[in-house]
Amino acid sequence: MPKVGMPEIRRPQLINATMEAVNDVGLHRASVAMIAKYAGVSPAIINHYFGGKDGLLEATMRFVLRDLAAAISERLAQVKNDNVLTRIIAVVEGNFDPKQLDSKVVKTWLTFWSHSMHKPQLHRLQRVNEQRLLSYLRYELKQVVSHDEAAFIAQGVAALIDGIWLRGALSPNGIDKALAERLILDYLKHRLPDSVWQDYLSSCDPHN
Repeated sequence: MPKVGMPEIRRPQLINATMEAVNDVGLHRASVAMIAKYAGVSPAIINHYFGGKDGLLEATMRFVLRDLAAAISERLAQVKNDNVLTRIIAVVEGNFDPKQLDSKVVKTWLTFWSHSMHKPQLHRLQRVNEQRLLSYLRYELKQVVSHDEAAFIAQGVAALIDGIWLRGALSPNGIDKALAERLILDYLKHRLPDSVWQDYLSSCDPHN
C-alpha cells in the first residue's frame, strides 16, 4: 500500500503509467525508471511511496478493483431487487465493464493473477476479490434456491466469468461480453427454477 502523504495528483499518474508499461513491455521488463518516465516523475517517488514495483502493482490493482466494484454496484442500482436473474446479469455485466476490457487493464489483470501465486499481499487481494464476487452471487441466488445450491451455482457462474474472461484475454478477437452473458444465462436456465426464468423473460418483454 502507498504510504500516507502520497500526493493524490500523483497517484492516478503512477497507476496509469504502471498499466501503460505493463501493456507495452510486461511487468518484468517495466523497470521503476521506465514507469517513472511514463508518469513524468522521479523513480525515487515510486520507491519512497510504494517500495518498488510490487507495491505499485498492488496499488494499481486496488484501483482496478474499486472500478470493478463500482461498475457492479451501478448496474445493481438500476435493476429491481426482486428479479434474481436480472441482478445476476448485472453482476456479470459489471465484470465485463468497458473499463475492465481496456487493453491496459486486461494485461494488468493477467500480470496480477500470475504474480498473486507468489506474492502473499497480491494473493490476499485476489482472495478478497474472489470472495466478493461469490458473495454478490450467493446473496441473489439464496432468494430462489437453498443455501447449498446457491453456493454451488455461484461457483459455476464465477468459473464461467473467469474462464470466458481469460479465454478472451488470450484471444486475438478479445473478450466477448455478449457471448459471456448468453453462456451464463444458458447455464442458469438449467440450474434455477422455471419460475425464475419466466420472471426474467417477463422483465425483458417491452410490453410488460
